[in-house]
Amino acid sequence: MYWILILQQLIASTTHIVAKSLVLNLSPTLILLLRASIASVTYLSTLIFRKSKLMRIERRDLIPFLILGFINIPMNQFLFFKSLEFTSPANVALAYALTPAFVIVIAMIFLGEKATKLKLIGIIIAFAGTVFVLFEKGLDLKSESFFGNGLALLASLSWAVYTVLGKKYVLKYGAIYTSAVTMVFGLLLYLPVFGFYGDITEISNVTTVDFLKIFYLGVITSGVGYALWYYSLKKLEASKVSVFNNLQPVLTTLMAVFFFDQLITIPFVLGGVLTITGVILTQKG
Repeated sequence: MYWILILQQLIASTTHIVAKSLVLNLSPTLILLLRASIASVTYLSTLIFRKSKLMRIERRDLIPFLILGFINIPMNQFLFFKSLEFTSPANVALAYALTPAFVIVIAMIFLGEKATKLKLIGIIIAFAGTVFVLFEKGLDLKSESFFGNGLALLASLSWAVYTVLGKKYVLKYGAIYTSAVTMVFGLLLYLPVFGFYGDITEISNVTTVDFLKIFYLGVITSGVGYALWYYSLKKLEASKVSVFNNLQPVLTTLMAVFFFDQLITIPFVLGGVLTITGVILTQKG
C-alpha cells in the first residue's frame, strides 16, 4: 500500500517542476483549462473502457460532488498554478507539506476528532516552520514571493478540504469514479472562470513541448496521481495518507536544484525540518 503513496508523491513532486516551467511562458488560466480538459477526457475514456455507468450518483450526493469539483479545479489547481507564477516550486511543495496538519485541524473542528496536547504542539511547530520558510524574505505585502507563498498555503488548505470531504465518496463510489466525476464537474465549473479571466487566443502560443508537458500534467499527475491519492484514501485514514505529503518538499527541492538552479538556503532547511517534525508529532498525537 505504501509504495503506491510513494509513487503518488513522486508524481506530485514532478508536477511542481513541470508546472513552473509552463507558467514561465503561458498563463495559468490557459494551462489549467488544457490540463483539466485532458484529464477529464482521460477519466471519461477510462470509465467507458471499464464499461462503468457514467451517471450513477445518487441525487443526494450531487451537491457534494459539485463542491468537490469546485474545490478541485477552480480553487485548488487554479491557486496552485497562480502560486507558481510568483514563487518557487520548492516553496509550493513545502506549503503542501502542511496538508496533514490542515487535515487534522479540519477533522478536529468539523468531525469532532480529539485535540490532544501533542497534536496541538505538532500543528504549531509545523505551521511555524512553514511560515519561517515561506516568508524568509520578509512580510512585504506587495512582493510577488509573499503573494505567491500565500496562494500556495491556500492551495494546500483546499487540498486538505478536498481530501477530507472526498473520503466518504471514495468509499461509496470508488477512487477512479470519484476522481473522474470531480474532475469533469471541476472543468465545467472552471469554464466560466476562464471565460472571464482567460484568453483563448493564447493557445496559438502553445508549442509542441508545452503541449507534451500539459499532456503529462493532465494524464499522469491529474489522472494517475489523483486516482492513486483517492485509492489510498479508500484503504487508509485521511491523516495517514496526507502525511506522505512530507516527501514533496524533499523531492521537489532536489528537482528544482537540478532544473532551475535553485539555491538551498539555511532558512529553507531549518524551516523544512521544523515543518516535517511538527507534522510527525501531529500524526503521533
